[in-house]
This record gives sequence, C-alpha cells and structure tokens, in this order.
Amino acid sequence: MMAEETKIEAKKDEKAPELQPAKDEIVVTRHTLTLHGQVIPYTVTCGTMVLKEEMEKKGEHEGEAEGEKPKAAVFFVAYTRDDVEDRTQRPLTFSFNGGPGSSSVWLHLGLLGPRRVLMDDEGNPLPPPYRLVDNEFALLDLTDLVFIDPVSTGYSRPVVGEKAKQFHGFKKDIESVGDFIRLYTTRYKRWLSPKFLIGESYGTTRSAGLAGYLQERHSMYLNGIMLISSVLNFQTLDYNSGNDLPFIFFLPTFAATAWYHRRLNEALQKDLRATLDEVEAFTLNEYTPALLRGAALSPEQRQKILRKLARYTGLSEDYLDRTDLRIEIFRFTKELLRHERRTVGRLDSRFKGIDRDAAGENFEFDPSMANIMGPYAATLYDYVRSELNFESDLPYEILTERVYPWSYAEHQNQYVNVAETLRQAMTINPHLKVYVANGYYDLATPYFATEYTFNTLGLDPGLRANLRMGYYEAGHMMYIHIPSLAKLKQELADFIAWSKGV
Repeated sequence: MMAEETKIEAKKDEKAPELQPAKDEIVVTRHTLTLHGQVIPYTVTCGTMVLKEEMEKKGEHEGEAEGEKPKAAVFFVAYTRDDVEDRTQRPLTFSFNGGPGSSSVWLHLGLLGPRRVLMDDEGNPLPPPYRLVDNEFALLDLTDLVFIDPVSTGYSRPVVGEKAKQFHGFKKDIESVGDFIRLYTTRYKRWLSPKFLIGESYGTTRSAGLAGYLQERHSMYLNGIMLISSVLNFQTLDYNSGNDLPFIFFLPTFAATAWYHRRLNEALQKDLRATLDEVEAFTLNEYTPALLRGAALSPEQRQKILRKLARYTGLSEDYLDRTDLRIEIFRFTKELLRHERRTVGRLDSRFKGIDRDAAGENFEFDPSMANIMGPYAATLYDYVRSELNFESDLPYEILTERVYPWSYAEHQNQYVNVAETLRQAMTINPHLKVYVANGYYDLATPYFATEYTFNTLGLDPGLRANLRMGYYEAGHMMYIHIPSLAKLKQELADFIAWSKGV
C-alpha cells in the first residue's frame, strides 16, 4: 500500500508536494467495540479513493475523447456497523475538521470514532509514549462514520500531473469534499440512508457550503448538520480597523476565561452562567453603543465603560484605556496572567503556557494546541498502520501550512459568510436540522459570535425550531474534557434521533 515515489521540479516560490498514483488503495479490517455492555461488530474501510473530473468531449481534431481525468487521491477512514439489516434506516455521518489545513484526526480520535486518545479528564496529555483506548463515548452505536481528509491534509494528495494549489481555496475545497461524499455514497450504496455532516471550526464553514453544494450539484438532501465550534461569518472573528464586531463578541469569552483563572471579584466568581448573563447584557446594552460612539463618548461615559471592562475581564483600567476599549485576542492571552508570567490558550483558554519573557505583546505558542499535537499525531500514525493495516511512507499532515495561501477569490472585498448558504439549504430542505456545540473557553470561535450569526440568519420563524445549541465548560475541542465529552455524546445522540424523526 506504499505510495509510489515521484519526483517533480518545484518552482522557486513553491514547495514540491508529494503526489499519489491515480489508483485506489483501500484496506478492509473487522473489529468489535463494547458500548454500554453491548458488543458492536464493525468494518473499517481505510485508504485513498481517487477523485476524477469529468471531461467534455472536444473537437475531433484536438485528439482528446470524452472521459474522466484523475485529480486527487483522498484519504478516508470509514466505520460501518455490521449487525444492521436495513442500511436505509442506518444513519451515515461524514466528518472533517477545519484549519484550513487540518486533517480529520481530531474528531476521529477525540470524539466520534471507536478509539480515542487517552488524556486526563481535563484534557492534559499524559507523559509519552501515548496510546489509544476504546472510546466509551463513540457514536458508532448510532451512525456509520466516514472521516475525510481534504487534499493536502492527512494522506490526501493530488495525483501525478496535478497541482495541489488548485484544491487550496474556499470553492474547490467544498467541491472536492462534496464530490468525494457523492462518490462514497454511490459506491457503498448509501443514497437511501439518513445522511449527516459533522465539522469543526473551518469544517463548519465547509459544512454550510456543502449543504448548498450537495443540494445544488448532486441533489443530495441531508437530515442534519452538526457544527462543533462554529464560524460561518468571518466578520465576527476578523480583527480589523473599522470592524468592531470581534471586540464585541469575544468579550463574554474573555470574562469566562478570567472567571476560570479566578481573576474576577468574589461576587462574579460564584456562578459562571450568571456572570456571563451579566456580561452579555453589558456587552449589548452599554459596551456596543460605546464603541459605536467612538470619540463622541464623553469622559464620564468612557470611565464607566473602563470600570466595567476591568471588572469583567480581570485586566487593569490603565491597560484597557491604552487599548482604546478594544481588547484584541492575542493581547488578552498574553495580558491576563502576565503577573504570573503565564499565557492562556486560544483554542482552550483553560490551559496555561510559558513564554521566554512576560514583556511581549502576544504569546509565543498556543498552549492548548501544544497539549494535543503530540498525542494525536503519534496515536494516528500507529493506529492506521498497526490496527487498520494501511501503509504509507508519506507524512500524515495533521495540521499543515502547505495549503496557504488559501484562496477566497469568491469573496474579494467582503468577508466570507456562508450563513446565507445554510439558510437557503434549510429553506429548500425544511427537514434539515442543525446542532451547534459551543465551548465557553473557546477563543477561536467564541459562542457569542455564533449566537449572533444564528440570530441574524434570516431563517423563517417556522424553521427556527430546526436549530439546537449546546454549551460546554471547555474550549474549541470541548471533547478533550471528559465531562464535556460525555455531555456532547448525549446531545449528538439526541440530535440524530430527532433529525431522523424518531
């Protein structure tokens, strides 16, 4: 199963990508998992499937006939429960992470799959060597699972003669993942199964795009979409001069982070949810109008806002004054615990990091990312080869920068916003349900921004009942926190049953 070695000449400004031969490389193995005392037999189909592009027939003098042109070999791991008599009643869930540039390893070995990375209950890594354990919270009892690595992530690569760059963009990414979903559904005879998507982070952007693409291009209607740490409207996250939305929507998560690290006063430390209710009311009713007034804000009004910002964030009034009332995320991760010479994480602000010094403006690294990279990489490499019998000497691109620059050519002079795509998909298919999981300590995709996106979706009132949201006392990848993992499994199980009409 080893990929053929291919050498290509790279341009000076491009990295030479590894390429794949234009043929499927698939391995099938059989396993069992015990969940709640029930033995579940399942089959794993693991490997690469070649995506082909249909070619139009050209003129008789051009020497090219009608046919299909191989474009990319897409790596996937599919789990199918064996003791199922009627596949038309068995849900099928396609899963991927985000980045852009992320493989599907996080949802695969952290939340959904039958094996998960062993960490402590809070999500801290244990000393290496790392290992997998059976996942008592796996979703395999309720749905078959297909984990997809977009091109240039995981073991997915363009085939010989094709350039990776063509896949590194908003539109082509959605098309290639959507075409893989269509191909898998066709080959494995699952068109009549209830179908779901589950994406994390940029994978939620992809999910909303896919809801539209699958309907329009392949007439594939979905039962449900599960969004883990959602971002549909990039304006809510993009810190730019003239765009105050991120300063507004990150504030409750700054308060949650300060609460976790006990930087608030005694009254606010009593109850997280009560504190967040107070912060959200301040944000909407006082802080947002103050930002909109800008220089027209009176000195007395400004001082009042400064006092409350300091109260809710754990930062000093002097520091907040110097930020012009606008707290940028990476400044916050450095400033909150500067007195301890510690930083807090972006993906999960519960975690602390140590920089060379405490004087800089931004942290040197994200401690919440550092916590998970080693355990997930090591266990994935071993699992695929040792338990699933797929062999490749290519590097498994866990989270790669090789997809950059990522193209948003379709969104020139505007923010990426797929919320409208999702609204239209839900309107065309009124049976489509959506679940959104939010982490209170997620400084990558803050929950208040997500609430704003869905509150302004423009969905018909009769369809708003198709939306559900869950909240977790953890971060971007809330499932690394065992209590949140248990809760998330139950909420996803309830959502799938609800979306099937059970």
